[in-house]
Amino acid sequence: MNKKRIILTVINDLNYDQRMIRICNSLHRAGYDVLLVGRVHALSKPLMEQDFAQHRIPIGVAQGKLMYLFFWIRLFFFLLSQKADAYCAIDLDTILPVYFASRLKGVKRVYDAHELFTEMQEVVTRPREKKMWDWIERFSVPRFPYGYTIGECYAEVFRQKYGSAYAVVRNATILRSVDIPEQKEMYVLYQGAVNVGRCFEYLIPAMQQVNAPLIICGAGNFYEQAQALVQQYGLTHKVQFKGYVPPEQLRAYTIGATVGITLFEAIGPSNRLSMANRFFDYMHSGVPQLCMAYPEYEKVNSRFEIAALIDEPSAGNIAAALNRLIGDESYRKRLSANALEARKVYCWQEEEKQLLEVYRRLFAGLAPKA
Repeated sequence: MNKKRIILTVINDLNYDQRMIRICNSLHRAGYDVLLVGRVHALSKPLMEQDFAQHRIPIGVAQGKLMYLFFWIRLFFFLLSQKADAYCAIDLDTILPVYFASRLKGVKRVYDAHELFTEMQEVVTRPREKKMWDWIERFSVPRFPYGYTIGECYAEVFRQKYGSAYAVVRNATILRSVDIPEQKEMYVLYQGAVNVGRCFEYLIPAMQQVNAPLIICGAGNFYEQAQALVQQYGLTHKVQFKGYVPPEQLRAYTIGATVGITLFEAIGPSNRLSMANRFFDYMHSGVPQLCMAYPEYEKVNSRFEIAALIDEPSAGNIAAALNRLIGDESYRKRLSANALEARKVYCWQEEEKQLLEVYRRLFAGLAPKA
């Protein structure tokens, strides 16, 4: 029997998307022929070798509406040129070309919602862009009966808005044996996109009062502003920017951290209802973390206390919570031990079962099951 071929489409850099690497590896191991498609970025490095196939689409334009237009057109024609049994659109920024190509070719389609895209801070604060993305969501999502998203809160939103029975496939880390190293120096770690809405306006000034340095691994649309804040508050000796860090190197930073940062500003429901990749990465390294008291984090923390939760982001709240985590060794060790227990429950080996069930039902012609 021929393998079913699945083409998954993203707009970001393939080398650093750990969720997509996990998903594609799981599908590959399950016997599917997998191709992950993204775009060439200005600073893209050569593709890292993976067990599944990868392809980048060059478009030239780096940002703005023209970037989306060129990418959509080229992705659409690329999909038409490929044999496939299913296309998967990751977030709204690839959903239109996937929908139209799937209709023209008679190919099955799946929606993978990493975000409540129309409710992201970058969208809700820009009325024209929000109007455009709202239309794209209303047009597209009801036409994708099969799908999955990253948490129960997001799944409930899709159910209420569109009657979509989307499965929950959390961004949980792969469960591996782990040896926690002796901590030679204390540091606070932020890993992930350095984007608007990640509370850097509060975190960076808070570091004036915190008795440990901050390491930032990642880049994004707030990167230059974050660097400017470090200069403004005279913290160049205390805050280090590492930019994009390959997954293997990032794991070394994570497991050595004293505290991890998982903060989001609740401007738009997407942030408030989110469940970030980094939350699980810190958990799997036994790293206590500072989180917002948002629903998904509260659910996990009520079962396994692994984080200090704050209700409102402010420099004072962040500094106080970080200093307790750093200064109270017994508290920190308790959270770390709880994290190492929680990782046995919240791990990719459990989440991939839900992922594979979505595709099993898709190809078997069975109705979606949330």
